[in-house]
Amino acid sequence: MSKAPRIAYLGPAGTFTEMAARQIPNAASAEFLPTASVTEALDMVLNKLADRAVVPIENSIEGGVSATSDALAQMPGVQIYGEYLVPVRFDLMAKPGTSLSDVSQVLTHPVAYAQCRSWLIQNVPSHAHIPASSTASAAKSLASGFQADAVIAAEAAAKLYGLEVLASDIGENKQAQTRFVELGLRGKPAPKTGADKTSVIVELPDDRPGGLLEMLEQFAARGVNLSRIESRPVGDRFGRYRFNIDAQGHIEDEAIAEALMGLHRFSPNVIFLGSYQRADKSESKHQGNNANAAYEKAKNWLSSLREF
Repeated sequence: MSKAPRIAYLGPAGTFTEMAARQIPNAASAEFLPTASVTEALDMVLNKLADRAVVPIENSIEGGVSATSDALAQMPGVQIYGEYLVPVRFDLMAKPGTSLSDVSQVLTHPVAYAQCRSWLIQNVPSHAHIPASSTASAAKSLASGFQADAVIAAEAAAKLYGLEVLASDIGENKQAQTRFVELGLRGKPAPKTGADKTSVIVELPDDRPGGLLEMLEQFAARGVNLSRIESRPVGDRFGRYRFNIDAQGHIEDEAIAEALMGLHRFSPNVIFLGSYQRADKSESKHQGNNANAAYEKAKNWLSSLREF
């Protein structure tokens, strides 16, 4: 994107999603557009009100984000152009002048509360939890006069909403991360880097023994490693599922290309979500004789047979 991008993200300001969005190239000059839901963020891209949308897709503790997986399946026309990792660190914060002993009601998102519950039981044993739509909306609400004693939110929210941190990094899992994806209108995939990932959604053709195995064999036979596979119901009847898959490699890799062609022959509905650089920059390799050179050699051999 040569011009200053317009980036839609799950708001309000101060969310982990905004932290991910600020990792996008050219983000320093971007216009940030907070939205209330994943579908609203994708709608803004589809209606050309935003150039990019950033949404969460996977958490290292909670797993896949079903709202994002379902939206990607039901709202065609968008594509993944990048992924970003954000450490999930929670702080307990309150209005200036509040001490830890004053806290009895804690406002935060249920997932954040679940990850901080052990610390709260030990340090604020008589507290009550008030659910919020997001950690950032909790901080914003408290600053605006909502009746609660403290909130649990990301560190950035304290400065943004004029709150004081009472305790830092209170989450149970100190290594927790959330993975976010950068979405734009469908177009040419991001360039191959050698440290890439390809995402697809694949619908099983029918409910029969071996159907899932046949789908997975499209990758296994070509030495392609999967870093994520998650099932979601299609929704029209029981026994019908689609699978959200992340495979290591790029569509320019012959192994990935052949796996995609195999999926297209196998499944009534394959959605290509994009090939893009992995956030961890780890090299993407295909096992066995599945490098591009091996495929080229095999193609030349086959061509020589057909020329007799």
